[in-house]
Amino acid sequence: MIQKIILASQSPRRKQLLEWAEIPFEVVVQPTDESFPEDMPVKEVPVYIAQHKAEVVKQSLNNTHRQLPILAADTIVVLNEKIIGKPKVRGEAISILTSLSGNKHKVITGVVILCDHKIISFQDTTEVIFHRLTTKEIEFYVDKYKPYDKAGAYAIQEWIGVVGIKSINGDFYNVMGLPVSRVVRELNKLSG
Repeated sequence: MIQKIILASQSPRRKQLLEWAEIPFEVVVQPTDESFPEDMPVKEVPVYIAQHKAEVVKQSLNNTHRQLPILAADTIVVLNEKIIGKPKVRGEAISILTSLSGNKHKVITGVVILCDHKIISFQDTTEVIFHRLTTKEIEFYVDKYKPYDKAGAYAIQEWIGVVGIKSINGDFYNVMGLPVSRVVRELNKLSG
């Protein structure tokens, strides 16, 4: 069994995935600047942000908790090599989903595990293609599910994922916010 870890995230989806994987964890979060250098390659951004989250949490821990591995993650949605952020208002969410409709985009999650003086970092990419969505479908989803805390303005496990996704190439759980099978393998290496 994997030892207890610190999850540096308030994401209900990441918590749920760790529970499903039966990984004992405690949530510790700290306010973190999620900016990144403008010239940074897109695929490096989520690992950069995740590492910053993990380091800020590590500094806040007492000595007892410092012995536990810290898991941090950041997920971005990329369309045409451009990062699509989290919408703040209804119009933004509708605009984002309209741009994803009928197109292929990438979901990239960066993961960092800090343990003692060791840093394990990786990113996982999943390609997602949406069916062409009608304005009515997009508005229904945004009004009912209010996806304002979600990269790309959607959650794959909600209505829009069930009815709107044509295909997925890669780890489904990565799109939910954590490539949990890879995380389990990395944590097993630490405890083994």
